[in-house]
Amino acid sequence: MHEIALIPWLDPAAIIAWAGPWALVAVCFIVFAETGLLVGFLLPGDTLLIIAGLLSHPQDYAPNGVFGISVWWVALLIGLSAFVGGEVGYLIGHKAGPAVFERKESGLFSVKNVERTNAFFERFGGLTIILARFVPIVRTFAPVAAGVGHMHKGKYTLYNLIGAVLWGFGLTMFGYVIGFIPPVADFVENYIDVILLVAVGGTAAVTLFHYFRERSKASKAAAAGEDVVTDHSEAEALVLDPEVFDRGPEHSEGDAPKA
Repeated sequence: MHEIALIPWLDPAAIIAWAGPWALVAVCFIVFAETGLLVGFLLPGDTLLIIAGLLSHPQDYAPNGVFGISVWWVALLIGLSAFVGGEVGYLIGHKAGPAVFERKESGLFSVKNVERTNAFFERFGGLTIILARFVPIVRTFAPVAAGVGHMHKGKYTLYNLIGAVLWGFGLTMFGYVIGFIPPVADFVENYIDVILLVAVGGTAAVTLFHYFRERSKASKAAAAGEDVVTDHSEAEALVLDPEVFDRGPEHSEGDAPKA
């Protein structure tokens, strides 16, 4: 029998019974949105995956964790969502072309964010698709930049799959594993209601904070006439040369990504 919830209206057993598999659907959607809907830098993806792994830990009142299924399925579905999101992001860039960078006052495609992503490609070549999964902002724009620059689709998909497995599947399993550490396991069992509140409320709060901050930055940049792509020629200048995707890290040592 589990202890009384620290926050009565967030009783773990009640929440698990109510949310069931839909909680996992929400997590998978957020993971997909990071690259598939191009709003990744608004979402605390890394933290969410680790928490998802922790919440997959068996409890007396939830033998298969919060999501009601084995952690292997949880990690697999999250990894699949990351992979599909990456494929959709590439498709958007490939179909839209440079025009996708022509966003005014949106805060989504600021020149600085695109240039930071391009700097990673210049330094790491095609491996950026794998490495970007672990770098906020870059993981959102890398699939689009690869699509706009017409990176070889087969090569992109392979790297995208590897990155999705290492990041989506890997971080979820990492969160699950650390749940075996006694102090962590005890905390999850006794304060799962708090964890759920932080996971849901924290994600919403961070998303809103980043959204309004980016909107504010974009508006100020537009007012000053800076950091805004105003025509097709400027958007074209942000397109990577296809040869950059065939480079290895050894070809560009010493070049640090731009912050």
